[in-house]
Amino acid sequence: MSLFHDFYSIAAFAADGPKVSASISINKTHPVFKGHFPNNPVTPGVCMMQIIKELAEKWAECSLVLKKARNVKFMAIINPDNHPNIQVELDVEEEDGLLSVRSTTSFEDTMALKFSGVFQKV
Repeated sequence: MSLFHDFYSIAAFAADGPKVSASISINKTHPVFKGHFPNNPVTPGVCMMQIIKELAEKWAECSLVLKKARNVKFMAIINPDNHPNIQVELDVEEEDGLLSVRSTTSFEDTMALKFSGVFQKV
């Protein structure tokens, strides 16, 4: 994927119409974690949002730009040492070149992020 080249990898990706399910493995040795934060790594929220965008791009088979983030709720810290494997679910609605995306990100039984926003095809 394009986020810092090796920040994460997709272990599984399945799309059934507007529903997308992806299993992601975060690279806990990535340099971003040296600064965010030393000895207590936390996956940056902006990186999680970028992963959602990239998964939506994979679904749409084109580049997207975020037009509007309607609702973003960070509910739990994703520490890649403790939980490198996460699940991302997308529900995509497409209309007039715009994609409305609702997404959840979780690890084990813990909800970490709820996101809804609009992306535009470019």
